[in-house]
Amino acid sequence: MAQEKRPSTTRRSERSRTAILTAARELVSEVGYAKLTIEAIAARAGVGKQTIYRWWPSKGAVVFDSILSLSEGADDGEIALPDTGDLEADLKTVLRATVAEFADAEFEAPIRALHTEIIGDPELAAAYREKMEAPMREAKKRRLRSAQDAGQLSADADLDLVLDFLYSPLTQRWLTRSGPLDEAFADALVDATLRAFRGS
Repeated sequence: MAQEKRPSTTRRSERSRTAILTAARELVSEVGYAKLTIEAIAARAGVGKQTIYRWWPSKGAVVFDSILSLSEGADDGEIALPDTGDLEADLKTVLRATVAEFADAEFEAPIRALHTEIIGDPELAAAYREKMEAPMREAKKRRLRSAQDAGQLSADADLDLVLDFLYSPLTQRWLTRSGPLDEAFADALVDATLRAFRGS
């Protein structure tokens, strides 16, 4: 008799992990972070609570990984921003895309929840800086260095300060809902930043 094959434990674990992350993203969009519970995530994913706690220490950690998982399956290569040779056009493309992400409920609800959680969770904040913020910030700085080499940005510009000029007003308006987030605002941020830092 042929030996019966058992399902791969790894494959079964990966299915459970995917179900949990999908459930977390869906539920945080549906009920909000405050009402999100590990019990609800487990029920939606069809797993036990102990399965979730074996992999994640808190609901904030689950939500964080659910956001990271959105980029899984993309190219594993280095993150890169558009580089057409036109810095103004490239930055406007990127900031408009950021505005669009903030308007996307699938992205906006979990990332807002994550920002709320990392205020009081130093370990989660460190993971966010290492896995999300730092790689993306470095990709942005590579694009700005290219612009410096091309003479489109001042050679002595502080690139971290340039990025703060570009993104801090956008993030602030999103977090506080203090004004419209649209392409016009994104373009205005790029124009103002380049006036301040463009090479002579």
